[in-house]
Amino acid sequence: MTAAERRPAAARQGAGRPPEEGSSGRRVADWFDGRVGLHSLGRRYLRKVFPDHWSFLLGEICLYSFVVLILTGVYLTLFFRPSMNEVVYHGSYVPLNGVRMSDAYASTLDISFEVRGGLLIRQIHHWAALIFLAAMLTHMMRHFFTGSFRRPREVNWLFGWALLLLGMFEGLFGYSLPDDLLSGTGLRFVHGALLSVPVVGTYLAMFLFGGEFPGHDIVARFYSLHVLLIPGIMAALVVAHLILVVYHKHTQFAGPGKTERNVVGTPFMPVYLAKAGGFFFLVFGVLALVAAVATVNPVWVYGPYRPDQVSTGAQPDWYLGFAEGLVRVMPGWEIDLWGHTLVLGVLVPIVVFPLLLVLIGVYPFVESWVTRDQGEHHLLDRPRNRPVRTSLGTAWLSVYLILLLGGGNDIVATRFHLSLDVVTWTVRIGLLVVPAAVFVVTRRICLGLQHRDRELVAHGRATGVIRRLPHGEYVEVHTPLGPAELHTLTEHQRRLPLTGGDLGSPGARHAVGDARVPAAPDQAGP
Repeated sequence: MTAAERRPAAARQGAGRPPEEGSSGRRVADWFDGRVGLHSLGRRYLRKVFPDHWSFLLGEICLYSFVVLILTGVYLTLFFRPSMNEVVYHGSYVPLNGVRMSDAYASTLDISFEVRGGLLIRQIHHWAALIFLAAMLTHMMRHFFTGSFRRPREVNWLFGWALLLLGMFEGLFGYSLPDDLLSGTGLRFVHGALLSVPVVGTYLAMFLFGGEFPGHDIVARFYSLHVLLIPGIMAALVVAHLILVVYHKHTQFAGPGKTERNVVGTPFMPVYLAKAGGFFFLVFGVLALVAAVATVNPVWVYGPYRPDQVSTGAQPDWYLGFAEGLVRVMPGWEIDLWGHTLVLGVLVPIVVFPLLLVLIGVYPFVESWVTRDQGEHHLLDRPRNRPVRTSLGTAWLSVYLILLLGGGNDIVATRFHLSLDVVTWTVRIGLLVVPAAVFVVTRRICLGLQHRDRELVAHGRATGVIRRLPHGEYVEVHTPLGPAELHTLTEHQRRLPLTGGDLGSPGARHAVGDARVPAAPDQAGP
C-alpha cells in the first residue's frame, strides 16, 4: 500500500499517530510517491506494450547515436578552442611543426595526438553523427512507406523531419569547426551561395561570417550553434517525439489479434527495457569498433585552411552531397534585372534544396487532403498495397542518389577516366528521366505483388505436385494458406477514389465519404 492510499485512513486515525514502520527503501518510495505520484505513473507507463519488429530498432539507433553524440561532444568541448587567432604549431605531429594555423585547428591536432583517447573520442563522435543521420533517414523511410505518419501522428512526423533537418546543419557546423583545408573549402561554397541570394545575400554573409571571408568570428559562431543552440532544440524535439510515441501508442504491422484499438507486444518493464539497454551498448560498441579501425576526417592530412588554396577532391559528407550536386549540374546561367545580376547557377539550387526537404515535411497533409482520409490509423501498411505512395518514395530516393552522384562528378570522371562534361550531362538527363521511370516500374511491381497475393489467397501455395484428374486433365496441387498468413494478405483496406462509384472490379460497391473497400490490384490509391 502506498502513502497516497494510506492517507485517508491516517487522517481518520489522527495526525499525531506515528506512521507504520517499514524498510528504508519502502519509506523512501512512499516519500516520493506522496509528492510526485510515482506509483500511479509507474503503474500506467511501466507496463506499456511495445510491438516486436526489427524495423522499430531504426528509431532506437537514432536515439542511442544521439546519446553517444552528446557524451562524446561534452568530452571534446573540454579541449577544443573555438578561436581563429593565428598560432604557430609545435606539437607531436612533426610534418606541421612551425606552420601557422588557427587556434581551432591547433587544438584539433592536440585532441588527436596529445589528449589521451582524444582521437578515438573524436572519431566516435564523427561516426556517430554519420550513423545518426543515416538512421534518421532510414527511420523516416520506414515511416513513409508503411504510412505511420497518418493521423494522429502528423505532428510527430514533423518533429522527426525537423530533427533530420537540424541534424544536417548540425553536422555541417561541427564538420567546419576544425578549420582545416577541406572544411574551409566547404565554407567557401556556403559563403558564395549566400552571396548569390538577391537583395539580402550580402547581409546574410556578413551576419554569419562577421565580415569578409573567412573572417575571425565564424568558428566561434559555429561553435555556439553546434554546442548550445541546435543540440538544445534537438534534445527538446527528441523528448517531445518520445512523449507523442507514448501518448499515441506504438504502430504495429497487421496480424492475428492486432487491431486499430490494441497493441500486441512486450511490456516496457522489464522485457523491453532490458532489450533496449542491451541494444544501446551494442550500438555504442559498434560505433567504438568502427571508430577504432576506420579513420574518418583526418584533418592533419588536409592541413590548415588557407584562402588561396583548395583541397583536391573536396566533397561534403553524404547527407549534404545532393545539395552540392544541385549546384554542379545546374548550368551557369545569369540574368540581369533592374541593374542586378542574378546568378541562377547558384540561386536555383538554393531554392530547390529546401523545396525538396519541405515536400517531405508536408507530405502527410498532402496525402490526407488528396485521399480525404481523416480517420485514425494505428496499423501499418504493406508498401505494395499503397503503390502510388511507394512509387513516390522510390522516385524521391532516385532523385537523391542522382544528385549525390552529381555532387561527386569530378571524382567519378577521374576514377572512371570519363569526360567531366559527359558525367555532368548524364546526371542532368538522368535527373529528368530516371525518377519518372522509377515511379512507373515501382508501381507495376507493387501491382504485380498485389496480384500474386490475390492468387495466393484464392488458390493457395503451389506444391509442385502434378495430379491427373479422372477425365485426363493434369493440375498442380495447391496447399491452402494458414489463418495467420491469410489475415496478413487480406487485412488491408483502401479508400475509394475522390469521385466515388464503381471501382471497376468484381465485388466493388458504390460508396462515399469514409467508406472502405478491399484493395484491387488494378485500382490502387496512395
